[in-house]
Amino acid sequence: MRFTPEKLSIPDLRMQPFIDPDEIWDLINNTKPDKSQVRDVISKSLSKKRLTLKETAVLVNASDPDLIEEIKEGARELKKRVYGNRIVLFAPLYIGNKCTNNCQYCGFRISNKEAVRKTLTDEEIIKEVEALEDNGQKRLILVYGEHPEYSADYIAHTVRLVYGIKKGNGEIRRVNINAAPLDIEGFRKVGEAGIGTYQIFQETYHPEAYKWYHLGGKKKDYAWRLTALDRAQEAGIDDVGIGALFGLYDWRFEVLGLVRHANHLEACYNVGPHTISFPRIKDALQLKINPQYQTNDDEFARLIAILRLAVPYTGLILTAREAPDLRREVMQYGVSQIDGGTKLELGSYSESKNEEQNLNREQFRINDSRSLGEVIDELLTLDYIPSFCTSCYRMGRTGEHFMEFSVPGFIKRFCTPNAILTLSEYLCDYATEEIAEKGWKVVEKNLATLDTNVMQKTREKIERIKKGERDIYF
Repeated sequence: MRFTPEKLSIPDLRMQPFIDPDEIWDLINNTKPDKSQVRDVISKSLSKKRLTLKETAVLVNASDPDLIEEIKEGARELKKRVYGNRIVLFAPLYIGNKCTNNCQYCGFRISNKEAVRKTLTDEEIIKEVEALEDNGQKRLILVYGEHPEYSADYIAHTVRLVYGIKKGNGEIRRVNINAAPLDIEGFRKVGEAGIGTYQIFQETYHPEAYKWYHLGGKKKDYAWRLTALDRAQEAGIDDVGIGALFGLYDWRFEVLGLVRHANHLEACYNVGPHTISFPRIKDALQLKINPQYQTNDDEFARLIAILRLAVPYTGLILTAREAPDLRREVMQYGVSQIDGGTKLELGSYSESKNEEQNLNREQFRINDSRSLGEVIDELLTLDYIPSFCTSCYRMGRTGEHFMEFSVPGFIKRFCTPNAILTLSEYLCDYATEEIAEKGWKVVEKNLATLDTNVMQKTREKIERIKKGERDIYF
């Protein structure tokens, strides 16, 4: 369903810039919350209602250490109510690092003459995907620089190529995209290839800061990027992901910018973003940023908890830019997806050599280089269910339909059983003996939490998996 101004009975706000820096700074500078206000906002969020910009500002401006702990505790509780103890796993696959932009924080920028430019051939993509499948991956995000070679037709081609690669029991069931903004027709072409989420990060929502960091290329156009996911929605892609790169500008402004973006999509298209990402600036070749906006670990944990409370049903993605100890700490505040076994150098998944990261061939440096198996082992130890589930996407439970299922809480009927089933596949096909032993204990523990009927059906499906069937879901 697409909303027209007549249906909305308000001015058509689609594909119009929606960030007002003065409004956001006014909220930051003039919201002076007391304890009761903070607790009221947390209470509203725990009732699974999306927060307004002003309510989010109440949380952002809560500086008392005790209140910050209450915010974190609220985020922990909300995560349990909406997501349970599942953590969805994925891997990024860089297809090409050619780029016409000149972003001061990125190793791919055109002015970086030391960067080694490469686009994977189809044969190299096949080798990379087979290597990822050999490790048990089922969900990928394909990443592209902004360059004429990476057109909508090319992106659609690579998506179809990846979906067609099967090795043993391995297959990729969901291909997400992180690429440049397209026009409506371009988004339509990519959508028709069967993608999952189309992800575009605004980087910074502050127009002047954005101008300072983006010195060349089409990415200079703040409004074109800001309204990109409106065009995606108009093209029929209702599963979109937003994000900001923390460390470019004041973290408080960026949090409110993300919430404003989420609420804009909700108001205009009746569905908010499927995911929000919040990567922090990490080492890149010839990095040029303003050090005053560096987001420290305490601020990072706060902003994740605030985002969880502000957008209860939006997935939060934590990347391998962060070190294992910090990832372990902040997952509890609302993270629902992480990458595992991540490699950023083009072609590195299928290479057997073990080299130090080469920033000449990477966008930035990662700080969690553990294998997928090691990440899963830790998740099991921490009592999470590692999940490769893709059922909602494939059953049409996305966009407005996802909200119909998830807002009333019905999604729990699907998510825990499907997480158990995809974990069971991994334990049968890829786990070491030690991880398998630990994993089956986690499976049994979580089966016991299900309603009797759902538990019995899930057990039946697990037995089918043990006998060789794959891709079984609710």
